Amino acid sequence: MARAVRLSDYAVAIVAAARREASSTLHSVGLFTSLHDLGALPGEIGPLPEDFYASRPDRGSEIRAGRFQLAGDLLSIDPAQDDIWLKPAPTRAFARRLHGFGWLRDVIASPDTPPDPADDPMPTAEAGGPSESTSGADEARALVDDWIRAFGRWNSFAWSHGVLSARIINWLRAGNTLFESEEGDRKARNARLRSLLRQARYLQRTIPLAHDGAVRLRCAIALSFAGLSVPRQGALQKAGLAALEKEVKRQILPDGGHVSRSPRAGTETLIDLIALRDVAEKAGVEFPKEIIRAIDRLAPMGRFFRMSDGGLASFHGGGECDHGALKMALARDETGAKPFGFAPHSGYHRAEAGGATIILDVGKAPPGVLSTGAHASALAFELCTTGGRLVVNCGWHDDQPSSWREAVRATAAHSTLTLEETSSGRLFAPGWQRDLLGPRLASAPGPVTARRNEEDMGVWLEGIHEGYREEFGLSHRRRVFLAADGGDLRGEDALFRPVSDGPPDDVDVRYRFAIRFHLHPDVRASLSRDNMSALLVQPDGDGWRFRTDGGPIRLERSVYLAAGAPPQRATQIVVQGEAEPFGAGDRPPNRVRWAFQRLGQVGGTQGETG
Repeated sequence: MARAVRLSDYAVAIVAAARREASSTLHSVGLFTSLHDLGALPGEIGPLPEDFYASRPDRGSEIRAGRFQLAGDLLSIDPAQDDIWLKPAPTRAFARRLHGFGWLRDVIASPDTPPDPADDPMPTAEAGGPSESTSGADEARALVDDWIRAFGRWNSFAWSHGVLSARIINWLRAGNTLFESEEGDRKARNARLRSLLRQARYLQRTIPLAHDGAVRLRCAIALSFAGLSVPRQGALQKAGLAALEKEVKRQILPDGGHVSRSPRAGTETLIDLIALRDVAEKAGVEFPKEIIRAIDRLAPMGRFFRMSDGGLASFHGGGECDHGALKMALARDETGAKPFGFAPHSGYHRAEAGGATIILDVGKAPPGVLSTGAHASALAFELCTTGGRLVVNCGWHDDQPSSWREAVRATAAHSTLTLEETSSGRLFAPGWQRDLLGPRLASAPGPVTARRNEEDMGVWLEGIHEGYREEFGLSHRRRVFLAADGGDLRGEDALFRPVSDGPPDDVDVRYRFAIRFHLHPDVRASLSRDNMSALLVQPDGDGWRFRTDGGPIRLERSVYLAAGAPPQRATQIVVQGEAEPFGAGDRPPNRVRWAFQRLGQVGGTQGETG
C-alpha cells in the first residue's frame, strides 16, 4: 500500500486554504460588490441550455408542500409561514443540494395546486371570485426570489464553488421559467438576472481558488453557460471558454475518462459540454476546438461505461446516472464511435459478448486532491446481462444519506477480494489532516498492472494490485474469462508473495480473506444444499448458477446505493478462506476459482412469483 499524500500536498493545501479565507474576508465586507457595477441588464435572455435530466413531479409536489428530502435527510416546513432559506439544514450535504437547486426542475414540472378554500372561504363577485391555482413555475420563481433575498449578496457556504456552479447551471436550465416572464413580472425577472450575473462575476474572479478536479471543471462550464446565455457578456464568455479549454485539456484523459476515474464525472461533463456546444451554436459563437476534441473523447468513454440497462457502471463515487440524459447526450455525439475494450489511461477493462457486459477496475487510485471521491475498488467488477444487472458494487448517489458515504468507499463494498477486513486503500481518520486535505485517500493500492487476451472462445482479463503487499506481504491477482456466447463468466482470485520479497518472517501465520460478489437488489439468490453453489434469478426469470471451489459460500446482506435514494436492500455472495504467507497463488488455499453460468429460464418473473 503506497502513500497517496506527500509533504508538498500539505503546503499546497495550506496556501489554498489561506487564499480562500482571504477571499472570503474581502467578500464578506462587500468590497468587490461595491467595486463591480453590473451595468444595464439585457432586455431579453439569450439561448438557454437544454435540460437533459428527467424531472420528478412527485418530488416537486412534496417540496411545494414543504417537505424537502435531499441527501438522505428530510426538512419539513409550513410553506405558509416558514422560509426554507432561514431554516438550519440537517447536514452540510443537505445544504449543498438545497442551495444547488438541482430540484428546481421537479418543482416546475409539478402539477398545479388548486386554491385552498380556507384562504378565501366566502369569495364574492367584488373580490373577483375564488383564488387562482398556483403552478409549479410560480412556486419555482418564488423560491428563487426568496433565496436572493436571503443569500443574494454573498455567503461563504452558499457561494462556495461547488454549490455556486451547480446553481448557475440549474438556474439557466430553468431559464424559460426564471428569465422570460410577463411585463408585470419584469422587476422580479431583472432581480433574478442581476443575481445570476453577480454570481457569475464572482465565479470569474475566484475560479482559480476552486478545488481542483470536477469542481473547477464545473465552474468553467457554469461560467461559459452564463457568458453565452446572457447577451452582452463578452468578458464572461471569453473567461469561461478560456478556463474550460484549460480544464478539459488537464482533466479529460486521452482515452476519454476523467482524471478522477469516476464514470459519472466524465459522463456529466459530456452532458454539460454537449448542451454548451448547442448554446454556442445558437449564439453564433465559434466553439473552441479543444472542447470539441474533449467531447469526441468523452462520448466513446460514455459508451464504454454504459451497461445494457442504459445506466453507468458504478465506480469511484459514481452511480448509474440519469439513463435518459445519457441516452440523449450519446444521441448527439457526432462521431458515433463504438465502445472499445481497454481504457489504458482510465484503468478499466470492458468485455461484451452475448448480451453480457463486464467492466473490471484495473487502475491505480487518482492522485492527491482528485482522490476525494475515490473508492478502494482495485480489481472490482460489475456484470450486466440481458436480464439486467447481476453483479454490482454498492455504488453511490448524492441523494443518499451522508452517513453511508465513507462505508461504501471501502473495499468490502465492492465485488472484489478483501484481506483481513482491510481496504486496499485507506482514508484519513477524522482529525486535522482530513480537515485540511479533505476526504482524500491517505494510502492507495500502489502499482496496478493489467493485460488482456482475446480469443475465438472468449476474452481473458487479468489484473494485479499491490494494496496488501506492504502490510501482509501478498499481492492480489484476478483473472476473468467471458465466453463468446456471454453465458459463462469464470474467474480466479489468487494471493501470492512476489519472489523478489524473499521468504516471509513467519511461515505459520494465516491471513483471512473474503471474496465478495454484491448482487443487484432485483436478483434473488438461494444456496444449494451443500452450500457450494447458489441459484440466482433475475427479474425476467433468467437463471444463473454461481459455483466455486473455495469451500462453503454464504449469502449475507448488502446494500445498493447507485440508483438513488433510499438505499436498497441487496444480497452478497461471500467466499472465505485463510491464505498462506508464501506461494505463487497457483493452488488452494491461496487460489479460489469461481464461475457464473447462465441456466436459461428457471421460473416466472419476480412480479409473478412474489
